[in-house]
Amino acid sequence: MGGWGRYWARHMLPRVPGIELVGCVDRDQRTLAAAAAQLGVPAERCYTSLDAALAAAEPDAVLVVTSLEGHVPVARTALEGGCHVLVEKPFAPTLREASALVELAETRGRVLMVSQNYRFFPAVRAVAGLVRTGELGPLHEVEVDFRHRSTVADADGRGGHRLLAQPLLLDMSIHHFDLLRMILGCDAEWVSCHSWNPPWSGFDGPPAALATIRFGDVMVGYRGSWVTRGPNTAWAGEWRMTFEGGEVWWTSRGLAGSEDDERVVVRRGGAGAAERLPLPALPLVDQAGSLAELRDAVREGRQPESSGRDNLGSLALALAAIESARRGEPVDL
Repeated sequence: MGGWGRYWARHMLPRVPGIELVGCVDRDQRTLAAAAAQLGVPAERCYTSLDAALAAAEPDAVLVVTSLEGHVPVARTALEGGCHVLVEKPFAPTLREASALVELAETRGRVLMVSQNYRFFPAVRAVAGLVRTGELGPLHEVEVDFRHRSTVADADGRGGHRLLAQPLLLDMSIHHFDLLRMILGCDAEWVSCHSWNPPWSGFDGPPAALATIRFGDVMVGYRGSWVTRGPNTAWAGEWRMTFEGGEVWWTSRGLAGSEDDERVVVRRGGAGAAERLPLPALPLVDQAGSLAELRDAVREGRQPESSGRDNLGSLALALAAIESARRGEPVDL
């Protein structure tokens, strides 16, 4: 129930009909007390043990918003306790641990979903539709540019993703890699990646990276930075996609996590006039969209979009990019 847990509880859970908060868990008493005071959660619904919370509150699902090292043990306990699970990305530090969680969920007949919340925005849905309908012909090339000056830190000025060995690729780029898989409708075949860390960055690991990724016949150029000195992009980055029949430029998830910066601009034939594409209306976006998808999947007895099994492909790509950067050579997936 740190800052991110309180964000979910305050801003996202109330948006989704059919969702009721029945308990809050944190091992730290002070953090739990602060969360209870801010959220108005009764003391009897606050627990320092997940086992105690499962026994007393009898939840249908558990939302896992711990730091990365807590994802696997907390999700495992929830699944073994008979609960469905929605877990933040990346949902495990290794593919072996991720696969074990997927198998556990399937054995127990529970839904395991990863909150890849960038999927749940209008521009993303519109662009995925363009690719799937083939309206502009075959897709040839994709360029993705993400820039942001990271300010997330703890009270001492350092914390969160700043302490990861690969903060950009594992904490942020996995969003963009997941969008690539969703939009292109296939998995990556290989990746070549270089990452680096300016001496003044304040990060333990590399906060900047360049990657080339192959998805079948489509080549992707990816550039990301947590330490830009220029204007920030939207959280989903800026995308330029070259089709046989034209070009698409788009961006999504504004800096406030909103739909304000949703834009898809199409230039047909390459030299035609720029045309702003109408965007679909979504009932819920962002993390609320993830939560609603979990709710619907449970109610309908189906696997959700961005299920744990599906998300293995996004995690594999992020880990392969990290391995490529470490080895200094391309990595096959």
